[in-house]
Amino acid sequence: MGWPLAVSAGLMDKSPRALFRALWALAAGHLLATFLVLLPFAFLLVLAEWQRPIQIGASLLVIGFGVYRLIDRRHPRALARIPPTQLALWSFAVAIAHGAALMLVPIYLGLCRAFELDAGHEAAGELMKASLGMAVLVSVVHVAAMVSAGGCLAWLVYRYLGLRFVSRSWFNLDAVWATSLVLVGAVALAFNLVSWR
Repeated sequence: MGWPLAVSAGLMDKSPRALFRALWALAAGHLLATFLVLLPFAFLLVLAEWQRPIQIGASLLVIGFGVYRLIDRRHPRALARIPPTQLALWSFAVAIAHGAALMLVPIYLGLCRAFELDAGHEAAGELMKASLGMAVLVSVVHVAAMVSAGGCLAWLVYRYLGLRFVSRSWFNLDAVWATSLVLVGAVALAFNLVSWR
C-alpha cells in the first residue's frame, strides 16, 4: 500500500526518479519488517519439541491480528503525510502494523503440510524448512513481488492515470487484508489440529 507515496514523491519532485527512489525506500522498510517477523521463527524451528505449540500459537496470532484489523480500522493521522526521507521507516512500521510477514509464517512453519497441497506450496514448504538462508530468500522474494506490483501501480498512476483516477476508484484494502489473515490463520490452525490427532 506504499505505492501512493511513491506517486506522491514523483509528483512533488516532478520526476520519475523520485518515484523510483521512493520505491527503493519502501522496499527497504518492508524487507526489514519481513526479516523481523520471519527470522525469529527460523530460529524457533531449532526447538523441535516445541514445534506444535509454536504452530498453534502462530496460527492464533495470525487470526487474532486479522480480527483486530477488522475491528480497529483507524489509521494514525501522522501516517498520512510521510516525507520521502522517512519512507523506509514508514514502510517498516506499516509492514509490522499490518502483519505483512504474518501471512508467510504458517507456510514457513509447515502448518500447511498436513493436507494435499499444489506443487508450488509443497515446494515452498520444503524449501523454507531447509535453512535460515531460506527465510532470507522468502523475505526477498516477498518484497520483490510487493515492490513489482506496487511499482507498476505507482508508475501507471504517476504517468498515465493521475490522481483523479485514484480518488474515484479507491477502495479500502484493509478489510481484504484482515480477512485474508483470519482465513489463512484459521485454515492453518484447522490443519494443524487435525494432524495432531
